[in-house]
Amino acid sequence: MKPAENQTRYSLTQGVNPWLVTVSVMLPTFMEVLDTAIASTNSEATWVLTSYLVANAVILPASNWFARRFGRKRFLLCCVIIFTIASFFCGAAPSLAVLLLARILQGAGGGALQPLSQSILLESFPIEKRSMAMAAYGLGIVVAPVIGPTLGGWLTDTFSWRYAFYINIPIGLLAVFLIARFVHDPPFIKNAKVGAFDNIGFGLLILWTGCLQVVLDKGQEDDWFGALWVRWAVAGIIIGLIGWIWRSWTNPRGLVDLHVLRNRNFRTGCFLIALLGMCIYITITILPLYYQEVMGYTAFTAGLVVGPRGIGSFIGSPIIGVLGSRIDNRKLLSLGFLGFGTCALFFGTVNLDIGPYTLLIPITLTGFALSFVFVPLSTMTTATLSREELGNATGLFNMLRNIGGSIGIAMATTAIIRRAALHQTEIGANLPASSAVLQQKTAMMSSYIGHFLGRAQGRPGALGVVYNLMLQQAALMAYVDVFRWTALLAFFCAAAVWLFRKPPKHAAPPPGAH
Repeated sequence: MKPAENQTRYSLTQGVNPWLVTVSVMLPTFMEVLDTAIASTNSEATWVLTSYLVANAVILPASNWFARRFGRKRFLLCCVIIFTIASFFCGAAPSLAVLLLARILQGAGGGALQPLSQSILLESFPIEKRSMAMAAYGLGIVVAPVIGPTLGGWLTDTFSWRYAFYINIPIGLLAVFLIARFVHDPPFIKNAKVGAFDNIGFGLLILWTGCLQVVLDKGQEDDWFGALWVRWAVAGIIIGLIGWIWRSWTNPRGLVDLHVLRNRNFRTGCFLIALLGMCIYITITILPLYYQEVMGYTAFTAGLVVGPRGIGSFIGSPIIGVLGSRIDNRKLLSLGFLGFGTCALFFGTVNLDIGPYTLLIPITLTGFALSFVFVPLSTMTTATLSREELGNATGLFNMLRNIGGSIGIAMATTAIIRRAALHQTEIGANLPASSAVLQQKTAMMSSYIGHFLGRAQGRPGALGVVYNLMLQQAALMAYVDVFRWTALLAFFCAAAVWLFRKPPKHAAPPPGAH
């Protein structure tokens, strides 16, 4: 391709090959998503993760205003630098208080990386090639959370938990160099006129996102609405959310313009990405926990067992990048959700006799199916938006994915704890002390245990073994319930996909998108 032709085709890249832009913006995004998963495996206090997620959630929807006000390239560079410096202070933190402050700074720097990267990628490719751009983006978003726990466990066991943060430093420095060299602001960003900083809107945004994240992360520990602070926090969520929606709707030149939700495809995409976030984070979180808590695997071994999901995504992303421009994306989306739901149903058949390779195929197919979901979903959601709307839209899009993920994890965690208690009660009701089978088995175990610990310890030891087996079976049934509910949610999404309106194939971009 001739340089002049290349410049015409990819005018917004200013002659730079768009794949160089892709590598430049995906490095920090991959680093940020990876850090969310890798650090969560090493923290002794859950507030270390919560503080990061709160700061992240606040910056996400406001990223477009900052990008227009200060220039997107300059803002992206600042975010990467802040994230990298904060990573160093996280690793070098001498106390928990310093670590919390560093994590807040890291979350603020990382919050804008995902929407900025997505909008840059969408603008760097012509509309008929956006599926390939989203395939590269989806690869980083889907694969990073999968390899995070494995890498975090290996770094912790081999070196120290501090290296889970130090690993960001060389990646961040490389990303700064590549962004400075290959990423350029388009004219509408350079010439953008933004309103004054919306202090009220930003305050309301902090109120409802902060309260929501804290409630989701800590609610189960204090029995949800049984705790007074949870009730007050929910009141803060309702007041803050209603006020933020009203402020953003009546002040479109503020931090966030919600008028983009008038677009049917974008509105549908936001609904589905929240549900997809629930599905992804439930399986990413719950499946390794099953191997650890029920099967007794170490964190590192459990990470290795679920690692093939990343292989599935790695294989599926380039395939969907090619098919996305040739096949109705709604069909690909339905196929992806159906495949994901089928794999979740298969997870719902697990028992205590499975080995590390039993779920190898469905775990791999889960990653493959996610590629057929995330890429077409991102493409369909933004296909009918102008380039000027992309920055604002991607901020909302990524915020809803993160919120959906947080809600999914909270729901799954609560369901496992409470369903396990329910199943334990049901199993206990079917094991009366007068049961002949129970008495026979405990007598056999009592004799065996008494041979080693003494006759006095034989029967208590036998009853303890029975109780532990009951707890294990109850936990197993609880995980099965969650896997099956996740499958139902995925099947619902497969039907909801058809709320999308099919954009004309290779249609010209909307006004302002060229």
